[in-house]
Amino acid sequence: MKTYYLIPLLFLSACSTTPKLTLRPQQPPPATDNSAVRYPEVLHAYHVGRYTDPNDDLIMHEQHVVYRVEENTRWNFHPGPAEGNLSALPSRDAAFAPAPVNDDILAEVNAQRLATAQIMMQARTLSSALSQFQNALQQTRTNLQETVILRATVNQMKQRLDALESAQVQSPATSLSTTNETDDPLSP
Repeated sequence: MKTYYLIPLLFLSACSTTPKLTLRPQQPPPATDNSAVRYPEVLHAYHVGRYTDPNDDLIMHEQHVVYRVEENTRWNFHPGPAEGNLSALPSRDAAFAPAPVNDDILAEVNAQRLATAQIMMQARTLSSALSQFQNALQQTRTNLQETVILRATVNQMKQRLDALESAQVQSPATSLSTTNETDDPLSP
């Protein structure tokens, strides 16, 4: 009985086939220009002649070439041309993107223009009023200086007048004669 169980297993193994592995060569990935994404590194080769090691005088280096990385790779942050389906995306730089236009934005822009025009007109009015005020202030300063000079002159005249009046009070009253005769007490 046990052999009967093995017969279906024999049939199963006879029906199975080994799959053939087929290898198809794949296309290499398309060459992409990575300069739009990343800058390449910059290498320079320097020829070095024979020299002794600066740390050990017993070691001599033969002439050889030394490669030095002058500039490492770095990301390219400049916006590149839009490709394929990326052209539907808006420009990355807002300064070069056209402004979106709809009725609300247009109304707001017009309101801002009107407000700017009113502010500019008020600024001109304020500027002219300020210049008139400065002219009036300069005229007031000039008048004040003239007033100070006039007051000083009036004070000087008052002092002279007071001096003359006090000199007249102190001097004796002289009589006025109507003749040409002199008042000589010794005369006959």
